[in-house]
Amino acid sequence: MYKTQKHSVNIQAIQKARATLKGVVKKTPLEHNTGLSEKFGANIYLKREDLQKVRSYKIRGAFNKINSLSESEKSLGVIAASAGNHAQGVALSCSSLGINGQIYMPSTTTAQKVNKVRSFGKEFVNVILTGDTFDDAYEEAVKACQESKKAFIHPFEDPKVIEGQGTIGLEILEQSEEPIDYLLLPIGGGGLSAGVGTVFSTLSPQTKVIGIEPKGAPAMHTSIENGAITTLEHIDKFVDGAAVKSVGEMNFNICREIFERVELVDEGRICTTVLELYNDEGIIVEPAGALATAALDQLKEELKGKNVVIVVSGGNNDIVRMAEIKERSLLYEGLKQYFIIDFPQRAGALREFLSKVLGPKDDICFFEYAKKTNRENGPAVIGIELNSKDDLTSLLERMDEFKFDYQLLNRDQKLFRMLI
Repeated sequence: MYKTQKHSVNIQAIQKARATLKGVVKKTPLEHNTGLSEKFGANIYLKREDLQKVRSYKIRGAFNKINSLSESEKSLGVIAASAGNHAQGVALSCSSLGINGQIYMPSTTTAQKVNKVRSFGKEFVNVILTGDTFDDAYEEAVKACQESKKAFIHPFEDPKVIEGQGTIGLEILEQSEEPIDYLLLPIGGGGLSAGVGTVFSTLSPQTKVIGIEPKGAPAMHTSIENGAITTLEHIDKFVDGAAVKSVGEMNFNICREIFERVELVDEGRICTTVLELYNDEGIIVEPAGALATAALDQLKEELKGKNVVIVVSGGNNDIVRMAEIKERSLLYEGLKQYFIIDFPQRAGALREFLSKVLGPKDDICFFEYAKKTNRENGPAVIGIELNSKDDLTSLLERMDEFKFDYQLLNRDQKLFRMLI
């Protein structure tokens, strides 16, 4: 496996990284967001790393690392593993520097992501699809490094990568015209948080830095609680840009010192935020890019009247995911409910359900039914989209009134995952 490099990250190294990245990365805007500011009663600013050429901050760390290699290391080429944004950053860095690279990606990676990596890497990059998960691809990449002696470009656990990501912090402090009370940082492996957090702990120590993780992948939160790096056995991989089983050792040691705390955000809430940013603000983000913004709702009382900066980490959202994002959002908001309903096998039973049980604004969005012979009742799986989550109570009351035998699948997640 990849070995942690013992190296301290400091403000001087991050300033040096900024000089390295000059002319390579875009100085992304720090935008005051009127809609979010009015909604939460705070001065909210978004650091738009989704506007980088590769649509994420990952180019900063990847280029800084690859550029730091010796000439002999560069001549051998580099190897990386990624399921998305890091791969694009490495690919663009390789083509910009004229260095050959092998990038291992899971076989399950969408064609859109693979094609973007190949486009950025041009003739300098070879994409190797292997395994079903990032961990599979990572293991193959490390094995290839050991056999070829090529440099491995880790997505987050490397001082040069951390220093590159830290340049975001320097930009924020230069761009802000007023003191920053709170900084909200999305956490994956911890490279972004460690780098930007180092800048703020040195140059703006009065700022409260809060890390934000997906509820289904709380690697940093769990590690800080336990006082040691803790590898999670199972994670929800939906927020793919921030879902890791274990954070980096260097990043953990830095983050546990500079974080005010780590907040966990439900994946459904993240999906709602992706849709709100698109519909209300015209901002296209991936789930990991919406992660820190999604925490505003649970922090709103604490943030009232404060100056708040949020890093929007990436905008590589594949349109094929939007249906799932909308579904998760509706389920989280209580606006979509799934039932197993045992219908009497007689003429008119379904008509009675539609006319007497469904509310005037309820909509059937899923229906699966197979009539069984020689049985009095037949089960149907029905998805119902509600106008308001409060409408569920009256819907259940009408089902009881008209004696429909039902089971609410939303309350039985094991059965829900099997059937939906």
